[in-house]
Order: sequence, then C-alpha cells, then structure tokens
Amino acid sequence: MRILLIAGAAMAAMSLSATHAQAGEPPWCAVISLGPGSVYEDCQYYSFEACRPVVLAGNRGFCNHNPRWTPPVAGKGVSHKRRVHHG
Repeated sequence: MRILLIAGAAMAAMSLSATHAQAGEPPWCAVISLGPGSVYEDCQYYSFEACRPVVLAGNRGFCNHNPRWTPPVAGKGVSHKRRVHHG
C-alpha cells in the first residue's frame, strides 16, 4: 500500500515537473528509497528543516541539494538619488 502511495506521488510529481522547471525548483529534495535500486526524488522543500521530517517518517531516505535548483538572480535595486540642497 505504501509503495502504491509513493508511486502515485511520484507520477503526480512527474506531471508537474515541467511547471516546476519553468518556475524554478526549490533547493532541497527528499531522496526516498522505493526498494532495491529504486529511489524517488521529491524536490519541493525550501529548507533542510522542511525536508527532514519526510525522510525521518519511515521513508528510508535522505535530504539532498536539488541538482536542478538555480538561485534567484539578484536584480538591480532601486536607486534613490539624494538631492543636495545648497543654500
């Protein structure tokens, strides 16, 4: 039953992977063991602390940096020019 639940979640995640890739994925993945030689990457966590309970809940896995994560690009800040009053 548990494997079916995880497999269903994996299929749902795969269908959303194109959307996540376009919007940018979070930096942390829970890498969950599905059995001998089979793992599932659940990349939806914005912190290690958010990922950790998933792998500690009996899913036999670990948290890892998302290899597809790209940090946000720092945009140019708004420039505020000071006016100097002479007089």
